[in-house]
Amino acid sequence: MVHTPRSARRGALLVSTAAVLGLLAGCGNGNGNGEDVRSDPPAGSAGTAAPARETPSPSASAPAASSAPARTASPAPPRTTAPSAGTTAAPATPAGGPRCHTSELRASVGRNDPGAGQENFPLVLTNASGRTCTLRGYPGAAFVDASGGQLGADPRRTPGTPVTVTVRPGQSAWAGLTFSNPQVSGARSATPAGLLVTPPDERDALRVAWSGGPVPVSGTASSVRLTALSPGTGP
Repeated sequence: MVHTPRSARRGALLVSTAAVLGLLAGCGNGNGNGEDVRSDPPAGSAGTAAPARETPSPSASAPAASSAPARTASPAPPRTTAPSAGTTAAPATPAGGPRCHTSELRASVGRNDPGAGQENFPLVLTNASGRTCTLRGYPGAAFVDASGGQLGADPRRTPGTPVTVTVRPGQSAWAGLTFSNPQVSGARSATPAGLLVTPPDERDALRVAWSGGPVPVSGTASSVRLTALSPGTGP
């Protein structure tokens, strides 16, 4: 067993004690007596202020919100069917067929049915075409001389309710032509050569030879009266 001299052991103990004291001095904030002299800094010191809280910034990967309003799809316009080129809407056709035109008719004057100083003639329009058509209202009428000049005024319309007369091929409609006998009324008279008859709503007239004798053309009781068309050829 090896024995260390006492002087050597004492020196080592001193060295160890000094080292521990040095470590304690380095760890403390002493005032030379080994006491801790740490104190709180004054209020408002920048060195003790807590760090400001940072507001987190939006993630770089998140897309920025758009300020423009969202676009909405416009509703599709209603579909319409365009008319075919070159086509036109057909005019409305009255019940019973289209109107009779002058070129489709034949005019005649029926037999006189006199009574109480009155002369009464049926004025007849007959369908001479191959189709059915209609007549409604009052025909036009005018007495004319041999040169075509009108004799007297246009006939007056007798009040009544016009009806639509459907005339098939060969069928007729009639209107009453009435006037006072000039020899009874004393009106100035003339003997016409013909009678012009214009179908309702037409411009062209049909000429009929007149064989009914004198008619009043001016003066007292010289008016000629005309009724609306009715089915048939007369009373």
